[in-house]
Amino acid sequence: MHPAFSMIIFTTLSGLGYGLAIVLGLGFFDPAMVATKLAYLTSLTLIATGLIASLFHLGNPQRAWRALSQWRSSWLSREGVMAIATFVPFTLSAGLAIFANRYDATLGLISVLGSLLTVYCTSMIYGSLKTVDSWHTRLTPLCFISFSLAGGFLLASTFSGMLILELLAVLLLLTALIAKVVWRNRIATLVPRSTPESATGLGFIGKVRLFERPHSLDNYLTREMGFRVARKHAAKLWIISWLSGVVLPIAALLSAMVLGTGLPAQLILAVAAVSHLLGIFVERWLFFAEAKHAVTNYY
Repeated sequence: MHPAFSMIIFTTLSGLGYGLAIVLGLGFFDPAMVATKLAYLTSLTLIATGLIASLFHLGNPQRAWRALSQWRSSWLSREGVMAIATFVPFTLSAGLAIFANRYDATLGLISVLGSLLTVYCTSMIYGSLKTVDSWHTRLTPLCFISFSLAGGFLLASTFSGMLILELLAVLLLLTALIAKVVWRNRIATLVPRSTPESATGLGFIGKVRLFERPHSLDNYLTREMGFRVARKHAAKLWIISWLSGVVLPIAALLSAMVLGTGLPAQLILAVAAVSHLLGIFVERWLFFAEAKHAVTNYY
């Protein structure tokens, strides 16, 4: 699949923003602290930027509101509805913390539940597609949610320096890494449900191979569904993703625990947060680039 940067930005930033929203909604932070107010603003900015980026992937962004009407059957529509339904209470919760130094438990818990459901709906946009074998697995929403939580707790640790948040961030990063390794190993041993033989219905004759392309020029399907990435390059990028997105942040978190609270620990965690963000960007690029749509059997 073509790795559109709008989708990479959307899934990465919104996932990180909702992860931080979950931590804030659970009430770990003192609403009177300046760091708490900055954390709320950061979360809102990440979520808003991600959602705006997603509009650029639409053919007619001005008609995006119409996608909300198909929530009964479309995960994309459900994701949009949940994003709006979550953004409102979370914005109210942020307003109370920023302007009134208050934490409302009801709004916080609604924000937590809404954030989890929004990330789940986002993951199911891809996980529900039977035409893409690598995505169509329960591991896809597990990876999305675990990375969202891991990034959220990592960011929260950067703002607060609380030991409990740092420990949870390490645990969640390890969980996300294990889930992604299992997800990737599944791809390596995956037997495609759709093959050139089943797609053409000629499998009873024998092995089917392409004799001539159906089009002399590229079209929408070949551009969007037929992206190719060399295996050796993909392997290197996965290593970069894991090192930058998981290993370095865990090392930084452990170092911060040793240093305790203070500016050096916060600087280390800030670098770790940036490293994690870059690692997830690479991971999401590969998530799209390595996916093979069944329609490519005809090309």
